[in-house]
Amino acid sequence: MSLPAEFHEIAKRVNNWGRWGEADEIGTLNLITDAVVREAVATVRTGRRIPLALPLQQDGVQSGLIPGRINPLHTMVQINQEIFGPDTVATSDDAVTMGLQASTHWDALTHVSHSGKIYNGRPADTITAHRGARFSSIATVEHLLSRGVLLDVARARGVDRLPGDHAVTPEDLTAAEDFGGVRVRAGDIVLVRTGQVRVALAGDRQAYGYPSPGLSVRTPEWFHARDVAAVANDTLTFEIFPPEIEDLWMPVHALHLVEMGMLQGQNWNLEALSEACAEESRHAFLLTASPEPFAGATGSPVAPVAVL
Repeated sequence: MSLPAEFHEIAKRVNNWGRWGEADEIGTLNLITDAVVREAVATVRTGRRIPLALPLQQDGVQSGLIPGRINPLHTMVQINQEIFGPDTVATSDDAVTMGLQASTHWDALTHVSHSGKIYNGRPADTITAHRGARFSSIATVEHLLSRGVLLDVARARGVDRLPGDHAVTPEDLTAAEDFGGVRVRAGDIVLVRTGQVRVALAGDRQAYGYPSPGLSVRTPEWFHARDVAAVANDTLTFEIFPPEIEDLWMPVHALHLVEMGMLQGQNWNLEALSEACAEESRHAFLLTASPEPFAGATGSPVAPVAVL
């Protein structure tokens, strides 16, 4: 089934192809300038650090809903082994097999395609089995640090968790700005809290993934208008699932990654950050969230930290 006219109309309004040149591979991360980073560092007041990653473990958040995205399988390959001979220093080593987007992660711009294209108008077939993503792999994101802004939509609506059928709208995002006393600006990394990760933390992987609140197809224009550098949230699917428009699957992914060239992240644990921001009555902070530089990969684990 082809993408509807409504999708293509939004795509035209948010498209960033060529904005930073034909050779560009990092999209809206270009908005994180040296000045933006200096201003981000200046947000630090107390030095309080809040980790935002879920643990990498075999009983993680993946339930089989997304084929091939397996939870981490951790194996010990050496245990106190004296590899240089008897009575020498002994070593223990590990190996892990996992989906790169199994837990807290960033999607690279090549994570999805549509109409045969990836970001900046490149052909989708530049992603191959042998090399992975030739352009815009996650390894092109060499560093990611900026001002983070928590848009706590759940708390702004007076609930611990949004219901599974709630599509987060531009109006929700603006209301969360008002609630937090903050305004999103160019180069920010926006974290949208729905409270859905509470389901995963309680151990119900199936209910965590489906049904799930998430971003509406109307929100990419909101992020585009504010020149947001990247967006992450606390759900498995990022956007509302099942979709708000029947048979239009993953449109927000396509608009963010393909049209805008904007990274998006999933499975971020924003619960402790929500509490901290409420305690300190501020919702902007320094955020460090650089992905692991897997060459050719379309996503990567990340261990983000907010510094208040």
